Amino acid sequence: MLQVNNVSLQFGGRKLFEDVNLKFTKGNCYGIIGANGAGKSTFLKILSGELEPQKGFVSLDKNERMSVLQQNQNMYDNETVLRTVMMGYKRLVEVMDEKDALYANPDFSEEDGIRAAELESEFAEMNGYDAEYQAGQLLNQLDISDDLHYCLMSELDAKQKVRVLLAQALFGDPDVLLLDEPTNNLDIRTVRWLENYLMDFENTIIIVSHNRHFLNKVCTNICDVDFGKINMFVGNYDFWYQTSQLLARQMKDQNKKAEQRAKELQEFIARFSANASKSRQATSRKKELEKLTINDFKPSMRKYPYIDFKFEREIGNDILMVEGLTKEGYFKDLTFTVQRGEKIGIVSKKSTTLTMLYDILTGKEQPDAGTIMWGKTISVSYFPQNNNEYFQNCDLNLVEWLSQFSSDHYEEYLRGWLGRMLFSGEEALKKAKVLSGGEKVRCMLAKMMLEGSNFLIFDEPTNHLDLESITALNNGLSNYRGCMLLTSHDQELMNTVANRIIEIEDTKTYDRQVTYDEYVEETNS
Repeated sequence: MLQVNNVSLQFGGRKLFEDVNLKFTKGNCYGIIGANGAGKSTFLKILSGELEPQKGFVSLDKNERMSVLQQNQNMYDNETVLRTVMMGYKRLVEVMDEKDALYANPDFSEEDGIRAAELESEFAEMNGYDAEYQAGQLLNQLDISDDLHYCLMSELDAKQKVRVLLAQALFGDPDVLLLDEPTNNLDIRTVRWLENYLMDFENTIIIVSHNRHFLNKVCTNICDVDFGKINMFVGNYDFWYQTSQLLARQMKDQNKKAEQRAKELQEFIARFSANASKSRQATSRKKELEKLTINDFKPSMRKYPYIDFKFEREIGNDILMVEGLTKEGYFKDLTFTVQRGEKIGIVSKKSTTLTMLYDILTGKEQPDAGTIMWGKTISVSYFPQNNNEYFQNCDLNLVEWLSQFSSDHYEEYLRGWLGRMLFSGEEALKKAKVLSGGEKVRCMLAKMMLEGSNFLIFDEPTNHLDLESITALNNGLSNYRGCMLLTSHDQELMNTVANRIIEIEDTKTYDRQVTYDEYVEETNS
């Protein structure tokens, strides 16, 4: 069992969390959630021993082993892929190396023989004789083929390295498994494999992830980092979200009632405290007022932007017709028609294929062949995966930046749209060129809301967003009444928004009116 005892940590004058007491037990999977900057990854570093808290301590039962998903992709560049996986079980590799060094010694002594026997026994207890086979099996399941197992890590690309490091963390059945954003750079099929692996995992799992679908699938508990505390809830992410919203509303309602009662008591006391006949009642109300509790809410680090796409011009009968669209190296003879009310999830193994399609549909690129016909009533807003062109070398502040896309240039009007996306006060005067990735995405969403189009195209809109912004975006797209083309690695977003799926792979196209989950089931069977 992993136990956190009175742990506190602060950076400078800012407290991340204080007096944290938690127990992580076998057979459970714990999701660590919180706003960006709340301290989720920092908490994992405390659990792993990489970072020392200012107060308190973390204890792990004797003889239990912890495994951590490494974030430095270049850490093992001089090691082979197979050995990198086995290095997830540090003691196993130490025994293996010492044993091999003894046997390679030309002056092998009796003492060496005794030591070698001890090592062989320990090696067998750790299931060391099956280690290479098990490591290879993990790699194969994560789509790292046999021909790569004895390559150096430096020869792999970034996405392959991520999979090898994930195999390393899973290797050897650790007692406690710490995973920081394990689904990053994984395709949907690999994510599903990982979900199934973790659901069958019998020990303790602790995960930081922005992937809501993943958290819902694997988590038995949620640890919420907020208000300078870490509170544990039983259930998955959706259950936590519903519970937290309900608790917040109940506390606000209680406060509202308490404030109203306090006002009534104060008015009575003010009116009748000098009245001899009412003095006893006034004294009684003073005592009630003293006992009345009005909660002083600490501000949450969790902020939800307000995302709501509206349009004025109604959609006609003709929306979008694509026929025989071809672009060499991307797709051939692509044909589809968009009908009213359709929100189409577009998927492909190659993200560049989808970006090219969207660039052609919006006129940024030209096809080699085929036709595109937009309806006369249709207005289009496009969220590109790469938004650098909108911000690079841009010396405008955010009010000025947003003004470029508005017919109303009044500052208060523009500040209202920026405020929806959490840019209030001085934040609205930041230079566009210095924004973070998440801030740029929120600006692009403000631009699209301001444009009021009845057809939206999104190419990976959740990149760089925190869970709160992803949830707000999900709600906004679910409520949108127009038509849409959507590509996202966020499975929850795709599943709850899209009502038709088109998969583009070379000359073959999957096109059905199904949910994303149904599409995955059909194509995986």
